[in-house]
Amino acid sequence: MEQEAITQSGHQVTFKPRFIERYSKLTDWEEFVKSSLSFLRRSIRVNTLKIPVKELKERLENNWNLEQIPWCKEGFWIEHIKKERRDIGNLIEHSLGYFYTQEAASMMPPIVLEPKPHEIVLDIAASPGSKATQIAQYMENKGILIANDYTIDRMKPLSINLQRCGVSNTIITLMEGQWFKKSGIEFDRILVDAPCSGTGTIRKSLKTLRIWNPDMVRRLSLTQKQLVETGFNLLKENGTLVYSTCSLEPEEDEEVVDFLIKKYENARLEEIKLDIKRSPVIIEFEDKTYSDEVKKCLRIWPQDNDTEGFFVTKIKKI
Repeated sequence: MEQEAITQSGHQVTFKPRFIERYSKLTDWEEFVKSSLSFLRRSIRVNTLKIPVKELKERLENNWNLEQIPWCKEGFWIEHIKKERRDIGNLIEHSLGYFYTQEAASMMPPIVLEPKPHEIVLDIAASPGSKATQIAQYMENKGILIANDYTIDRMKPLSINLQRCGVSNTIITLMEGQWFKKSGIEFDRILVDAPCSGTGTIRKSLKTLRIWNPDMVRRLSLTQKQLVETGFNLLKENGTLVYSTCSLEPEEDEEVVDFLIKKYENARLEEIKLDIKRSPVIIEFEDKTYSDEVKKCLRIWPQDNDTEGFFVTKIKKI
């Protein structure tokens, strides 16, 4: 039976019976619904390519409350002191590229990737540029970052955000991520922030509930396996790959990682050490059992930290 509910903003939403059945097996359904239908806290990441964290805080503190995000030293939840504004994208500091409006959980993959100056790095699905600009920031605009995406429409926000944030070490490419296997380039680090069903982002995208279906999830899982395998094969020896999604589907998360480590003996998962509340990964789902190694992955639900839901994995090529 369908379940209808009302969001904090007054929108009526409908949960499909198969969605309810699936997610009731995966997590605390009532807590998941409560979090998914509540307002998402606004958050920003200070762009240290243009301004020190302390200086931006001083510019904003008269009108905005900033609360440190525990897992990202440049990240802050932001709220207007008088609660009169939410349009942080209209601030002059945003136009100047002093900060990027970015969801708090989305800041994790570049932190886990740990890009360094002078390395060769690939962001295989980079648009609109939140993680690409964060990677370039950690690289201090040194080395080479290739920011790729696969449609011309996705190039527009990517190029605008890279320019606004003062990124100068980045090459933008337009192709299917799988085509990189023909490039002959070897990378020190690769981010595969894969296209996904987005079930962790219901708080800001209610259409996710309308378009969700298990067949879509299975199709996405196939694409994600191709992308993560392509990324792994492009790594230098001792290189690092981070696989992440804003999906909470086991087929798009644990199953993709399980596929890679079972196919490649030189793929080693590494522990992710972040100051964040996490939930157990999914080892068994429906008729599938995944390797115990996937316990090293990071799975967070919206109710864990009052953020979006997210999944992150760190893989070393040995």
